Amino acid sequence: MALAGSVVELQASSVKKKTAVSRSWILLDHYGKGTVLDADKYAIMRLVQIHARDLRILDPLLSYPSTILGREKVIVLNLEHIKAIITADEVLLRDPTDDDVVPIVEELRRRLPKVSAAEQGQGEEEACAQDGEGGEENVFASVAIMENWLLWLVEFPFEIRALEVLFEAICSFLDARTRELETSAYPALDELTSKISSRNLDRVRKLKCAMTRLTIRVQKIRDELENLLDDDDDMADLYLSRKLAASSSPTSSSDAPYWLYGSPNTGSKRHKSSRASGTTVQRENDVEELEMLLEAYFMQIDGTLNKLATLREYIDDTEDYINIQLDNHRNQLIQLELFISAGTVCMSLYSLVAAIFGMNIPYTWKAPGHEHVFKWVVIFGGMVCASLFLSIVSYARRKGLVGS
Repeated sequence: MALAGSVVELQASSVKKKTAVSRSWILLDHYGKGTVLDADKYAIMRLVQIHARDLRILDPLLSYPSTILGREKVIVLNLEHIKAIITADEVLLRDPTDDDVVPIVEELRRRLPKVSAAEQGQGEEEACAQDGEGGEENVFASVAIMENWLLWLVEFPFEIRALEVLFEAICSFLDARTRELETSAYPALDELTSKISSRNLDRVRKLKCAMTRLTIRVQKIRDELENLLDDDDDMADLYLSRKLAASSSPTSSSDAPYWLYGSPNTGSKRHKSSRASGTTVQRENDVEELEMLLEAYFMQIDGTLNKLATLREYIDDTEDYINIQLDNHRNQLIQLELFISAGTVCMSLYSLVAAIFGMNIPYTWKAPGHEHVFKWVVIFGGMVCASLFLSIVSYARRKGLVGS
């Protein structure tokens, strides 16, 4: 409750500062209670003890890429519209009135409060009573699910539960945007293949630009999760409660909470007689539960990226099909141009006959009694031109210049 005690002082100081730009924040404690703050960056820096260079990452005017930073006392997250600062017992979220942020605030209020052991036992009894009529297998399954969920709420530290909510929100948000893009893209691409028009081409162009931008955003989130998974030290930096407990009482490890020692698989090591320093260091650096959490959302964001890759392949296939269609039309135009050119040449030769007969030159066949000569010359000239045209067409077909 260190931050909650300074909220009144922060609000008073933010009112006095008129030159600094104020931003709306909401502060959620480990009970899920929220307090809306209208504070500038200097007040936030004093409140959570964060450097200006780290707070600058959350500035929407600077357009920083998606980033997850683990510091000594805070975790700084810039995930698309989610801009948050997580401490060991509270969460600061920027722009709580934004339409995309409001569901995240409600989810944090619902899932951040811890569940006591009494409530846990009462919940198990209620689950058994409700599922008693559904058979013994349903009872055991419901109790197992309830126990796993309650174990997460009770044993895991505050900052890990907050990270889980934020990761789930960003993965769901990007997956929803991907589904909306798929819903618009596939019909547009099918319509383009059936009818190539300027309207359909412009529609597909806009969808392809939107897909490219969304792919870059999803790829950045995936890269951040992958970088965390590849470095155990970075994951260990996200355990704020563990670092806080180690700094306050580094020698008293027997009474520390369960999550200070690691995952449920390694928790039984506490009851062994060996308390060597090497084992203690190993437990302090154990990040198995966070690694499992990151792997789950890494797989989800990787599935979203695969959907976008599939959509890109469909767009590329459609572009190839359109190019093939355009090439076919272009070839048909070239064939038509070849036929017209050949016909033009033949008609030019045929017009030569009329030009010769139209000359004002005394020929012997112009004498009376030789009128039949003109008729046979015209017929012979037409046959020669037609034969020449057919010869050109057959040569083009033989060479594969035109279709069969």
